[in-house]
Amino acid sequence: MIPALVLVSIAGLVVIVAAGASRMRASAPLLLTAVGVGLSFIPAIPDYQVTPEIILFGILPPLLYSASIRTSLVDLGANRRVIGLLSVGLVVFTAFGVALLVWKLLDVPFAAALALGGVVAPPDAVAATAVARKIGLPRRLVTILEGESLFNDATALVTVRAAILGIAGTVTVAQVGGDFLIAVVGGLAVGVIVASLVGQIRKRVTTTTTDTAISFMAPWIAYLPAESIEASGVLAVVVAGVLLGHKAPIIQSAQSRTAERINWTTIQYLLENAVFLIIGLQAHLIVMTVKSSTFGLGPSIGLALLVLLAVMLLRPIWIFAVGGLLSLSPGVTFDRAYVKRSLVLSWAGMRGVVTLAAAFLLPVSTPHRDTLVFIALVVTVGTLLIQGLTLPYLARALDIHGPDPREDALQSATVLQRAVARGNATLEEAIGPDTPTEIVDQLRFLGQRRTDLAWERLGVDRDDVPSPNEVYRRLRRTMLVAEREEVLRLRDTGTIDHEVLDEVMRSLDLEESMLAGVEARNERLQDRLILTPEPQRGDCQHLQDSSTRIEPKHPDRCEDCVREGLTWVHLRMCLTCGNVGCCDSSIGKHADRHYAEVQHPVMRSIEPGEAWRWCYVDELLG
Repeated sequence: MIPALVLVSIAGLVVIVAAGASRMRASAPLLLTAVGVGLSFIPAIPDYQVTPEIILFGILPPLLYSASIRTSLVDLGANRRVIGLLSVGLVVFTAFGVALLVWKLLDVPFAAALALGGVVAPPDAVAATAVARKIGLPRRLVTILEGESLFNDATALVTVRAAILGIAGTVTVAQVGGDFLIAVVGGLAVGVIVASLVGQIRKRVTTTTTDTAISFMAPWIAYLPAESIEASGVLAVVVAGVLLGHKAPIIQSAQSRTAERINWTTIQYLLENAVFLIIGLQAHLIVMTVKSSTFGLGPSIGLALLVLLAVMLLRPIWIFAVGGLLSLSPGVTFDRAYVKRSLVLSWAGMRGVVTLAAAFLLPVSTPHRDTLVFIALVVTVGTLLIQGLTLPYLARALDIHGPDPREDALQSATVLQRAVARGNATLEEAIGPDTPTEIVDQLRFLGQRRTDLAWERLGVDRDDVPSPNEVYRRLRRTMLVAEREEVLRLRDTGTIDHEVLDEVMRSLDLEESMLAGVEARNERLQDRLILTPEPQRGDCQHLQDSSTRIEPKHPDRCEDCVREGLTWVHLRMCLTCGNVGCCDSSIGKHADRHYAEVQHPVMRSIEPGEAWRWCYVDELLG
């Protein structure tokens, strides 16, 4: 009864505080940590010490798995050098740096000091990415932080295990190297094997619920075997998750992927927010324990603050030192932009629940164990509050931000147009002599409407004339309300079977959620200059040769629409002759007609706040 009440109370508090943080536009992790610290000092709230086993075996595997299945294998590969230097090199550098400080200032063996160094060395996967995504850092920085925080726990835990053996005087340098090799190689091997086996099983599973159940078991299927052979369970979970996420479009059905995404999003929401609350709730017990220790609370606070300072300084020292070395290699420029990104990366070193769990792993016989655990708490809460609160201001001051939402819309429209073109080509090949013409026309129309909708998001809506797709969404939502009312009326009569009604209701809900998703994405588009994503700029000769000095013949209207009595949605200008035509969302599609007639290869948008171009020949942005 009591454990159930505790779990429900934690879950309820997490939902309330996280929802409040969202409404206040505050950081939920930081607010939950502060709430946890405050609650821990209320006398009526009992002290609950979360054991390392609960964190390492109960919470960490699903958290790592939920993050890793959403992590791009391609992006990890592209940034593998930086991620490796941070997840291995920086952890070892920080561990030994902190160990030297504690060893000099506290009367403990170097092995015990190194154990603490390993405990406080790794930034937390949840803390780093939660704050990074909240403030909207560039995607490459988020990928690096994700990769670092997913893989560095393995390095840190191996360091802690080796140091604990060193405390007992039973470890050599060769043993440490062997343990690290087993942890890495074994973790990688188990992760690959589990991903392969689970993938083969999921290929043969046809029911969504069974596939989702397999997904729920996957973290422990990877973690437990790895730990049983003294390999890195953390690494096994991450490798299995990344590979399964990468292969998901092949081994899973669309329904299974949707169900997995929704379920893991909910689990991740509860667990990652509960983690920060748990960190705060440990504060009172740890403080009271160190207060009654031989070292005392005052000296412990002073030493903890020095370790916190060291942890925060060692990260930028390593990042800029490594950056300087990397700049000597080809392809890396140590310029102003590199320095700004490195500053933000240096300050995104928030610690999390793994640090506290690893601290509790220290043997009871460890000299000044209570002080070492207290230091881990101060480092965890200190980095969360200091770096977590100031990172958004640093990013804004350095003008480091994520991609403009309209840049994303631009790339989305391009990808969708390519996909629809491929689908149409396949449709033409599949048409047989007995294929009904009206079916083919309907399929072409649906594909065209999807691309029109994507491109339409890039323009500025006219107040006087709504776009065709906007009219469609408004009318269709009105129809859905009426359809749902009729289904509910039939349900209340009791004349229709419940399962039949439920199936119809699910189809209506799915369509309405798709319409709502489109409208939500449109609302997120900011009124900012839209630019072509860097990797695609100037990818073809037509874009490179196109003029930037062409003036539109009629910048405020489509003359063809005026002549034909039609209404345009958005305007495009030919960069060869300055002709202005309407977009593909318009009825006339006069920009496309102009290209078809005169074969001028490049056009650009002349909508307010837009600066992108399009090559008709090579179908590329510029």
